[in-house]
Amino acid sequence: MLLPYECFADACTQSFSLCVCRKVIICKLIKAKKLYSYQLKKIIIITIGLFAFQLTQAQDSTQFSSEDLKLYSLLFQQTAAEYRALCYQAFNTARTHLDEMLKQNPQKKNLAIITDLDETILDNSEIFAQKIITGKEISYADWQRWLNKPNLPTVPGGVEFLQYAGSKGVHIFYISNRDVRGVPVTLTILQKLRLPDADTSNMLFMSDDFSKESRRQTVMKNYDVVMLLGDNLDDFMQVFESRPINERFAATDSLKNEWGKKFIVLPNAVYGEWENALFDYEDVDSLSLEQKIEKLKAVLKDTRDK
Repeated sequence: MLLPYECFADACTQSFSLCVCRKVIICKLIKAKKLYSYQLKKIIIITIGLFAFQLTQAQDSTQFSSEDLKLYSLLFQQTAAEYRALCYQAFNTARTHLDEMLKQNPQKKNLAIITDLDETILDNSEIFAQKIITGKEISYADWQRWLNKPNLPTVPGGVEFLQYAGSKGVHIFYISNRDVRGVPVTLTILQKLRLPDADTSNMLFMSDDFSKESRRQTVMKNYDVVMLLGDNLDDFMQVFESRPINERFAATDSLKNEWGKKFIVLPNAVYGEWENALFDYEDVDSLSLEQKIEKLKAVLKDTRDK
């Protein structure tokens, strides 16, 4: 049996133990609360970070434009030695064929070559690259600054071939779909390059008809056109204009004996009638980037195609 003071001491001991337990429990609860608060903050910060990253990615994807689809094409034109080789190959072939024809018909008069300008003789890849790099449309002022740039780049081998043809007495006609208002500034460029027949009478630019057929016929009335140069099959015959891919293929195959002889084609992977055919001559500007990519993928052939 405990004495009264022993009971009191025991009660005090139990009370003290209970207080200690309560303090321990409270401390643990406080620590748990702090830990929970820290973990919660950590989760919130990570969530916000992920959301910000996804938002940035979404913004980056919206900044990707249709023009960016041409990035590799432009890099091919500007940096690929293979592109230069193809150009030299085209003009070497043209010279060989011209020499053979002149040798076989030395008495022929009024011989003429019809040539396109852009991406056939003049290289405009830098102005297209500007649009990709700046993300801005090319203004009329930009284009004029480009045309007035000293030492405009040219397609490898083009200037030399035309000068050679001119030295053989062959007349050169420049049929371009540059606007007719661009004749004066383009004439200055041709004269700086010392190209033959650099005269307004030999420059047939676009006025109201995008087709070059009527302008070709104008030249053919008075001259024997022995060769045509271009980067677009529309530069050669009307049969290629606004035709779907399969019909362009068929027309190309039907003229297979003319390529490398009367018709000399320069490579252009940046733009042309081939690009319009990919979209079935639809108004490309009315399509979203996603719609354009979807249409382009639909044209691709892969191993599953029969």
